[in-house]
Amino acid sequence: MSVIKFLTSKVFLKQILLAIAAIIVLVFIVLKWLNITTNHGDFKTVPDLKGKSVSVASIELNSNNLVMQVQDSANYNPDYPKFSVIDQDPKAGVQVKEERKIYITVNPSGYRKITVPDLRERTFRQAKPTLEALGFKVGKVTYVDNIAKDLVLQMSFKGEDLKEGDKLAMTSSIDFVLGNGNRPGYDDSSSSDEPVAEEIN
Repeated sequence: MSVIKFLTSKVFLKQILLAIAAIIVLVFIVLKWLNITTNHGDFKTVPDLKGKSVSVASIELNSNNLVMQVQDSANYNPDYPKFSVIDQDPKAGVQVKEERKIYITVNPSGYRKITVPDLRERTFRQAKPTLEALGFKVGKVTYVDNIAKDLVLQMSFKGEDLKEGDKLAMTSSIDFVLGNGNRPGYDDSSSSDEPVAEEIN
């Protein structure tokens, strides 16, 4: 039988049709398998976890077949309870597949501690913005006799003198003792023997 006759024969056409049918069946099976293994069209809505405790967040994610991944935060947020969720990724309301990892950021127990700079022998005008830039607050300011007016002589926190290298939590109020521009022992009837204290906002 010649090649031309074979290509136009019923036997060849039958084999072609069988091959096409086999390919169609194979493609259908593969697509069906992918649909099952990838949960095609089966999505979960990410719940809103902000402000909730880690345990509550874990329960909500588990009930939605989602996986929780905890990320600690170095930045304390006073608007949220301690050890609660302050951020999440993906955001609430996003549609995701089952078993998707949901990354949550947990609020620490308080503000992180920062080394207090030694500002003694500097003017209060220099010291105040330096502290505030680091996140500290200026507390009570007391003046004592010292020829250097407004020079920082002492720094303290809750009555304890601060030393070089000491660390305090952000937003802590630091008290200052400054010079008033008078010589020690200077007799001025208008001045009191007691240090003068005042609040500076």
